[in-house]
Amino acid sequence: MIIHVILNASNFGKETMMELEKARVRFANLQKKICAYNHAAELIYLDGETSAPPGTADNRAQAQEVINERLLRLKSGPESLELINYLNDNRDWLSVKERRAVDFLLKEVRRKKNIPPEEYGKYGAYLSEAQALWHVAREENDFKILAPKLSQVVEMLREFAKYNVPDKDPYDYCLEQYEEGVDVETCDKLFDIIKEEIPPLLRAIEEKPQVDDTCLKGDFSDESLQELAAFIFDLVGLNLNQVGVTTATHPFTISLGSHLDERIATRFSKDNLGSSLYTLLNQGGHALYETGQADNLAFTVLDGAAALSLTESQGRFYENIIGRSRSFIEYIYPELVELFPIPIGNHPVEEIYRAVNKVEAGCTRINSDELTYNLHVMVRYELEKAMLRGDLLVKDLPDAWNQKYKEYLGIDVPDDLSGVLQDIHWPFGSFGYFPLYVIGNIFSVLITEKMSEDINVYDYVEEGNFKLINFWNKDKIWKYGGLFNSKEIMEKYVGASISGEPYIRYLKNKYTDIYQL
Repeated sequence: MIIHVILNASNFGKETMMELEKARVRFANLQKKICAYNHAAELIYLDGETSAPPGTADNRAQAQEVINERLLRLKSGPESLELINYLNDNRDWLSVKERRAVDFLLKEVRRKKNIPPEEYGKYGAYLSEAQALWHVAREENDFKILAPKLSQVVEMLREFAKYNVPDKDPYDYCLEQYEEGVDVETCDKLFDIIKEEIPPLLRAIEEKPQVDDTCLKGDFSDESLQELAAFIFDLVGLNLNQVGVTTATHPFTISLGSHLDERIATRFSKDNLGSSLYTLLNQGGHALYETGQADNLAFTVLDGAAALSLTESQGRFYENIIGRSRSFIEYIYPELVELFPIPIGNHPVEEIYRAVNKVEAGCTRINSDELTYNLHVMVRYELEKAMLRGDLLVKDLPDAWNQKYKEYLGIDVPDDLSGVLQDIHWPFGSFGYFPLYVIGNIFSVLITEKMSEDINVYDYVEEGNFKLINFWNKDKIWKYGGLFNSKEIMEKYVGASISGEPYIRYLKNKYTDIYQL
């Protein structure tokens, strides 16, 4: 590469070099503008999910429509497209970061090149309205309130796919939005393993005496739960000067403009300590990943982009691999006893460990155990594929949902609130995101196996020392942000290829021990 540049420098010309340098500056400014509009959109979303009055959805929808239309023009308008194509034609003179940013925006252009800006703006308004209606539908426990608007969201996504990839599966179009290189074929292979291995393991566990988790149930005060959050976030090493914490109906972590301003919206369960604890650990893992990205990625399109299964892997790593380990429970046990003397103080540490790893088929994904979580995701994967392909109408979603829960988890879903209304992903337009949770689970085990070759992971957890664990993750994963996709990072820097077998082996070993299978 260096030889190539030297040989051709004389042919490139001083004026051309000056033109290229101006284009690079313009490209940096374009990315800053995109980040600024994203910042505004993210603030609108954060406000709507946390503190906005219930009657303000139309106001947000109006703003979101304008922002979405402007973002589309910024990314794929004639002036931007000319600039991006010029840089792509001269990519040998660009840095690795610039080349990757060019590729990222070219991908965005390909995804949206034929979408009329006014339709994309309308889509943003539909999403804002759908998110508001989701809250109303939950309050009324009635999916029919959301269904018409969600139908519009699905139909627009199908139209977007037809505009740009008419010969492809529309669900592949959705998957590509979140994860480069992941398609239906990849996901089907992973879910085939899940479908083959996890239901038999679940049935074997259900035949054993059930674990008693009453030690995690009680009436927990807001003050004690807030103290738990402060303890957990300090323990795992979050910088709260850079990470804000609030609450929401559905927990999430979001970057505002860049990884330099991260917000966690958690959810506290006043009657279930385990739910509160593991929501904190999951969202804390997301925030660690985001804030650990290299600062020179800030205000570029690579900040937090292109490796979303890795951020999910980090949420699941801190929640499950670390948080549900014996080492972690033994370390935090004294703090739990101090914060929650009743009921924790009445139970030995081993009982707490078994309780946080209890397997029980239930209706709710977000509070599900480590094993059945994958079946919850598989239900959503199959349903959203069917909706995008036109095989399932949105109005029929509750019946289809309930049938699959009976098939895969063996349970009856009592109502919409316990079923199809529990996730905000679809009103948010996030079709194609759910499979990344299972890929994140798989990655979390692969990452742990590789990390354990370099450091004694659980020895450090037993000491409450996360510095080396976080350093390893930052060096191998976090700092790269969107410079590489997840496959590239896993293979080049972690040293592992995607495979479901190690994850299944991990689950079998863990639950064979707990349930004496």
